[in-house]
Amino acid sequence: MFILKTSNSISQIARLRSPKFRQTGSNCTLSFWYYNYGESVGAAELQLLVDGLKHPTVLWRTYYSEGNQWLKAVIQLGRLPHPFQFSLDKISLGVYQGISAIDDIRFENCALPPPALSCEGPNHFWCRDTKACIDSLLVCDLVDDCGDGSDEDSCDPDLQCDFENGLCNWEQDVEDDFDWIRIQGPTPTVNTGPLKDHTTGTARGHYLYLESSEPRQFQDKAVLLSPLFNPSGYGTCAFRFHYHMFGKEVYKLSVFKRTVSNAKGWLLWYKFGNQGNRWIRQTLFISSSKPFQILVKGIVGDGFTGDIGLDDVSFLGCTLYNGKNLPTISTTTSGTSVPATLPMNNCTEEEFVCRASGHCIQMIQKCDFRPDCSDKSDESACVMEVCDFEDKDLCGWYQPALEQMSGNYSIFITKTFKWQLGRGANLYPEEEQHCPLTDHTTCTEEGWYLFADSSNGEFGDTADIATPVIFLTGPRCKIIFWNHMNGSTIGSLEVLYKSSDKTSKLWSQTGSQGPQWNRAEVFLGIRSNFQVIFRAKHGVSYMGDVAVDDITFEDCSPLLISDKPCTSEEFMCANKYCIPKNNLCDFVNDCEDNSDESPSI
Repeated sequence: MFILKTSNSISQIARLRSPKFRQTGSNCTLSFWYYNYGESVGAAELQLLVDGLKHPTVLWRTYYSEGNQWLKAVIQLGRLPHPFQFSLDKISLGVYQGISAIDDIRFENCALPPPALSCEGPNHFWCRDTKACIDSLLVCDLVDDCGDGSDEDSCDPDLQCDFENGLCNWEQDVEDDFDWIRIQGPTPTVNTGPLKDHTTGTARGHYLYLESSEPRQFQDKAVLLSPLFNPSGYGTCAFRFHYHMFGKEVYKLSVFKRTVSNAKGWLLWYKFGNQGNRWIRQTLFISSSKPFQILVKGIVGDGFTGDIGLDDVSFLGCTLYNGKNLPTISTTTSGTSVPATLPMNNCTEEEFVCRASGHCIQMIQKCDFRPDCSDKSDESACVMEVCDFEDKDLCGWYQPALEQMSGNYSIFITKTFKWQLGRGANLYPEEEQHCPLTDHTTCTEEGWYLFADSSNGEFGDTADIATPVIFLTGPRCKIIFWNHMNGSTIGSLEVLYKSSDKTSKLWSQTGSQGPQWNRAEVFLGIRSNFQVIFRAKHGVSYMGDVAVDDITFEDCSPLLISDKPCTSEEFMCANKYCIPKNNLCDFVNDCEDNSDESPSI
């Protein structure tokens, strides 16, 4: 279809109307090719007209000549539950020279999900009337994926917010540079920000956005705070949200989790730059052993075309915290956190304060596998020397960022390849071929172990679980652990050493090792300010889960300088440590200063 001008009146409109459509499913997109070329060809826009709404919603615009070429427009429609039609309007202000044309209009993924005969398993939800079978992570996310609204029935309003009536129980942070703004329709600057909200898909709906025009400066930040939540335990607590990052100078959006009220928190996810004119769905899985809060932080780019949108935030499997506030911390200059309620002490900022006594110890004595405080508080937020995962305890091990990468147009990737606790008693029938039936600690089906479930994720994905920072280890330090790698498509297991910016591999094993627990030993020796990471790599298919159990740090406490002289069986190092004479000249730096390996001995 193209426009042929015949009249000379001052303001003319050529309008092309679509047939009427009854409704669309939540992943619906419309695409077409357009041509807009000529000296004074003018603007054109595509409008959405929804039954019962007075005002049209602009879905797409072209403002001026875009060259002698066909260009593709892709428009995200999303879920539209009411009858609607489109109007393509070409506006001419008297002078019109050029050609406007449109071709190859196409709708994709616009039907509701089809009815299913059955819908089994904990990861699926069976829609009440339409009988569609959808992923359970789409339940209570403020989007009617079923088509009958049953996936959005009886949801807890405290766990979701569509910003139609304000901020719900979210709050603006007072420590940031400016605030998120609630708005309807397009943002004030052209070619940036959304044209419509995500909830209704029209200009009537509300969403939050960051205004990046003056007086905002580059890297100004606006932070939105969630309500407080209980520890997530071992169930899955998921945070779902929709974001819009469109514009040449869009900078950064990130999500943090914090467990103390005056900290920046732990980075869970971030995205940089222009992601196109569409709302993108993101799912983050949250694990926390303490009450926590989510922070959504937007940062302004170095120009005014950098508006960022946020809409339809919801939590699944999380429970609200009934306490008033999260604890606060006072942070020392060395960057270490201490609880605000410390006993009276004369410690410097480079020292750690023992919680019970107020006694001072050097910071390097914290997390070194030796309790230097009478109450052992210097070893409390560290990795435990022995971990058997019984009582479903992770002993300080944690998974850095369980980040979810969603693809184009919110293709929902709901299952990450990650470490989780398991036991033989909880296995599905098909898992028994490639997952341990008994743990290593108790040798029963009731005992717990840690495993990377390969029915999640894809070939080549990695799952990391790490220790908190270990400040210092001794010369004989080693890790002993038991691993179970059985299955036709098992990937690999690696033990990594990570210090500030360097990661190196200490141990690795690839492929099936048979249906039993195997012992592994990794020598660490003297190291400082580092983390140990277990990394599982996903094999070609789901037939291979990597499991570990009974992780032990052996002989890891650093050497102590004794007041007594060394015995006749011992050698005195240059730094006054005493070591067994048996350890001389054995290629191991037992003294910490290498004097036991000196060529002069």
